[in-house]
Amino acid sequence: MWKLYDRLIEGIPEDWKAEEIVRGSGFAYVKSNGGLGIAEIRAYDYRMPVYTKNLEGAPLREVAECIRSWNFYEASLGLAAINAYYNNLAVAKAAGIPIGDSMHVEDRIYDPFIMSQNEVRGKKVTVLGHFPHIMTLLAPVCEMKIISGELPQDDDYPVSAADYLMPESDFVFIGSSSLIDKTLPRYLALSKNAQKVTIVGPSTTLAPLLFEYGAYDLSGFVVKDVERAARLIRGAENGKMFSTGQKVAFRKKS
Repeated sequence: MWKLYDRLIEGIPEDWKAEEIVRGSGFAYVKSNGGLGIAEIRAYDYRMPVYTKNLEGAPLREVAECIRSWNFYEASLGLAAINAYYNNLAVAKAAGIPIGDSMHVEDRIYDPFIMSQNEVRGKKVTVLGHFPHIMTLLAPVCEMKIISGELPQDDDYPVSAADYLMPESDFVFIGSSSLIDKTLPRYLALSKNAQKVTIVGPSTTLAPLLFEYGAYDLSGFVVKDVERAARLIRGAENGKMFSTGQKVAFRKKS
């Protein structure tokens, strides 16, 4: 189960450093090589953290090891460190991810639910977690089932339903926080019969490696305005995180 995480960490260059590490109320970030990796905060701190030392200035790979922690606050930092490499603007462009040159690109262009409306029509669809507008975009055109995230809503299925719903689904959308709570490898395995599996959310790691494990579409976020994104996460400025970069769609080549 750790192999996916091992390979993500091993893919980070040894000479990259974690220059700044911040954990805000909603997001964590790690700054490295002129870029900013972000990850959503998962609230679970009943386990002791792996590290108690100062990690600023440490190799990025070492901070990325925090992803193994069962203290999810700490694991969020680990994912931010992983994303500091794979979601770095230059690295993402080199991987072939379509990224506009302007600061703001219309999010609808790369919204995974808008992009898949025609594909999922009449199909069985399972979504892990709630996302904006899915009841409007997907529910009218497909047989959609939602597995509850941290905040269950009416008609959600419990997490245990994943073992039953995902193997029967034509399309699966997996929230990116599954990287933090370590459920992603299992969810990808359960979805192996699906036509397409999308990992979606601002914490999505834009690593081609994930295609080898069953993902088809990596719907994530690349920070362009590093300083403003850092201020927003620290609470030094108020605003929308998504105004600091671009939502992207990284699809597996056929």
